[in-house]
Amino acid sequence: MAVTGRLAFVTGAGSGIGRATCQILAREGATIIATDKNITDVEKTITSINKSENSHTGMALDVAEPEAGTFFVVQTFANAIIDHGITNASIINIGSIVGKYGNIGQVNYSASKAGVELLTKTASKELGKKGIRVNAVLPGMILTPMLQAVPDKVKEKFKLSTPLGRFGTPDEVAEVITFLASDKSSYITGASIEITGGF
Repeated sequence: MAVTGRLAFVTGAGSGIGRATCQILAREGATIIATDKNITDVEKTITSINKSENSHTGMALDVAEPEAGTFFVVQTFANAIIDHGITNASIINIGSIVGKYGNIGQVNYSASKAGVELLTKTASKELGKKGIRVNAVLPGMILTPMLQAVPDKVKEKFKLSTPLGRFGTPDEVAEVITFLASDKSSYITGASIEITGGF
């Protein structure tokens, strides 16, 4: 499942799923550009992967800013990929299972993540003929700083509703992302892969 020789641009790389994705992609041979709104956290991520042979870099990027929303990041990199004549590229967007099923108290979050999933499906149709695959992962309850902010009573309810009876780990999501970035998934595009423990 190696991604040796590939350049990986990872947003949200300062913690959680983003950091784990950087670590696993680097382990598999990719060169990483790690981004997050907090440059100190990015530097910690870079430190954690600099044991590998490749030269990794980091930069500040806040995807909450209008000019760095998901759409513009996909558009910018799709154009760069096409301009450089790369015909075997992969874009992986991070959605959420609540974008598919909704969740009480998360109207804005659910709607934005539903948008990510449909952006992914549409972009895959537009970019496929250019050799760019576009997929999404839809994590469920994953042990990240975001989940830690949820009250224990609510977390326990979610755990009981999950057939596997536990929360997922960032590494489990990152392994799927790495698979989608590799040639092992060469005929997968426009897909939304649920990583939820069956939730």
